Amino acid sequence: MKVETALVAPSIEAVGDAARRIEDAGYDSVITPEAGHDPFLPLMIIAEHTKRLHFGTGVAIAFPRSPFVTAQIAWDLQRYSGGRFMLGLGTQVKGHNERRYSTAWPSPPGPRLREYILCLKAIFKTFQTSARPDFQGKHYQFTLISPFFSPGPNPPQAENVPIYISAVNRYNCRLVGELCDGIRMHGFNTLKYTNEVIIPAIKEGTEKAGRTYSDIDIVGGAFVITGKNEEEIEKAKGPVRQQLSFYASTRAYFP
Repeated sequence: MKVETALVAPSIEAVGDAARRIEDAGYDSVITPEAGHDPFLPLMIIAEHTKRLHFGTGVAIAFPRSPFVTAQIAWDLQRYSGGRFMLGLGTQVKGHNERRYSTAWPSPPGPRLREYILCLKAIFKTFQTSARPDFQGKHYQFTLISPFFSPGPNPPQAENVPIYISAVNRYNCRLVGELCDGIRMHGFNTLKYTNEVIIPAIKEGTEKAGRTYSDIDIVGGAFVITGKNEEEIEKAKGPVRQQLSFYASTRAYFP
């Protein structure tokens, strides 16, 4: 088991020191969410200020970004960090895609995310091997590149970019097992739902792809309330209640 934390810095200036403290505290990895700030920008600073800490997006919203845009920054981060980067992707929900990102919402979103990941893998292959681009899907195409627009191969320790997706429903959980390196489970999941829905669906995906369940990183967590005394613990309950209420009001999370 490895231990990860999230870094939600109030400003970009605070990221470097925070990353060093996280590494010094013994954490294995850190993620940055796409909330009030871009999730990729802090990662370059984290790479600069740490030596062994793995890091990634937790998660970046896929559909507002083309696969090539995502692939470029992921490839560069992996090279710069010597192989410590993890690409975490998610779909978000219909309202945020359409009304916040001005992005058309596919219905259902799962097949489009599957195609997105396949396109990413095709782009990474071309970056590394100069293979002729020939990906043509329903939503995405990658059929053109010249040396001027290719970053070229990464060194051996950085030639693979692990892909994680956030997954709640069965389709995306099967997709984890079929195509991804890991799953970033929702903190709102119950143990019952994880054992009865998520894990069996991941195993279905691994069987389809000829992989094994042990090939998949399972990244999960929970809402934790801590404090030095009862007063601090009581104070810490407020934000957790707020977050639980927020997730419970999201229709897309209903079974």
